[in-house]
Amino acid sequence: MVVHPGAGQAGGTLAAAVLAHAPETAGVGGQRRPGIVHRLDKGTSGLLVVAKTRPAYDSLVAQLAARTVARRYLVVVHGLPTPGDGVIDAPIGRHPRDRVRMAVRPPGQGRRAVTRYRVLERFPAVPAAYLEARLETGRTHQIRVHLAARGHPVLGDDTYRPRSLPRPDLDPEGLALHAAELGFVHPLTGQPVAFAVAPPPRMARLLARLRGLESPTTPARRPAR
Repeated sequence: MVVHPGAGQAGGTLAAAVLAHAPETAGVGGQRRPGIVHRLDKGTSGLLVVAKTRPAYDSLVAQLAARTVARRYLVVVHGLPTPGDGVIDAPIGRHPRDRVRMAVRPPGQGRRAVTRYRVLERFPAVPAAYLEARLETGRTHQIRVHLAARGHPVLGDDTYRPRSLPRPDLDPEGLALHAAELGFVHPLTGQPVAFAVAPPPRMARLLARLRGLESPTTPARRPAR
């Protein structure tokens, strides 16, 4: 769902849905994004937090700035990442030739971005892999840019998939990226809270198809924990 109205998208936005559900959010954090503390990339499913009051909004924004909000994503990528877990610490900024896209940039030409990832399951027959990714920063398209820069773009991501990399012979039904868990300190109670949501049916179908492509002699491999 698009976050707020823009060119070619006047209705059907998250901002409109928030205002319809909680009119008191009008003006919290700005007119275009009422109460919306952060955003998800277009096509990404999952959790997003909305503040109903200005104090709650300010608290959540401060927690994001301090990098104390826990954000865990599930993602299916092209290829088999090696090593099976790691940290990608690479600056992100606007692509020098395509202003719609972001890119990993040289030091001093982008903002610091840190993504931690871990392989949950491998599908050598495709090849593809199912990962979890945790954000330490929140740059635009961060997970997609970092993984693509490592040679493992997200399935269904035509923005960052290199033209030289063919699409796998399956339909991901959209961007295979899901915001699965969100944790922060509640602005009113001061207590830590955590939320989780399962991947949508389309992602479950994608994983089922990937597992079905593995022959009995090359089963989908889950790395040792």
